[in-house]
Amino acid sequence: QIQGTIFPAPNFNPITDAQLLGGALQGICVEKDVLIDILTQRCNSQRLLIAEAYRDMYGRDLITDLKENLSHHFKEVMVGLMYPPASYDAHELWHALKGVDTEEKCLIDILASRSNMEIFQMKEAYLTEYNNDLQQDIDSETSGHFRDTLMNLAQGTRMEGYADPSTAGQDAMILWEACQQKTGEHKNMLQMILCNKSYQQLWMVFQEFQNISGQDIVDAINECYDGYFQELLVAI
Repeated sequence: QIQGTIFPAPNFNPITDAQLLGGALQGICVEKDVLIDILTQRCNSQRLLIAEAYRDMYGRDLITDLKENLSHHFKEVMVGLMYPPASYDAHELWHALKGVDTEEKCLIDILASRSNMEIFQMKEAYLTEYNNDLQQDIDSETSGHFRDTLMNLAQGTRMEGYADPSTAGQDAMILWEACQQKTGEHKNMLQMILCNKSYQQLWMVFQEFQNISGQDIVDAINECYDGYFQELLVAI
């Protein structure tokens, strides 16, 4: 099970934290150590409470003040910490899709690693905050089998918690053929398995793949495919 490394801070007081942040941001020089000590040691729900207390105390938005007073990567990190997870994903996906150049690696990092619920929440946040449909933007800003695989992931329909040992060998054979043939149809079958089967099922499929081919699935994908499509398959 995946678990975050930041836990709720004990003896948490959002008003005190908001006061300290206000002082750190309003001085002649920004006190970066104060920002780090507070924002990196509070869980996301606590940071949201701090933002509310900050707004009540100063009549300003904490994220706006962070953007105005910080710069470069430090600003990106501090601002990123203030978003709820779904909103942060939506924010990153929007900039990855609508920036000067499409940032394929960002799309891969997010869409290949989120659960169905997280994907649903990020799509809702994307629609609410940018008035755009995430899947439509993926469709218009990417192409080929890379796009098809991203679109499949963005549906958020992966089976969860289900595994059928009796079909693992059949799926493994399909993956092996897809690595050998590399036709458009085989690529579609490959991404359909990787995007829709549960992770428990895929674990068994990969074991069967090793038995059939004598090769690890990641090594086989790296050998048979290239580009962002290959990177996305490996990330999944």
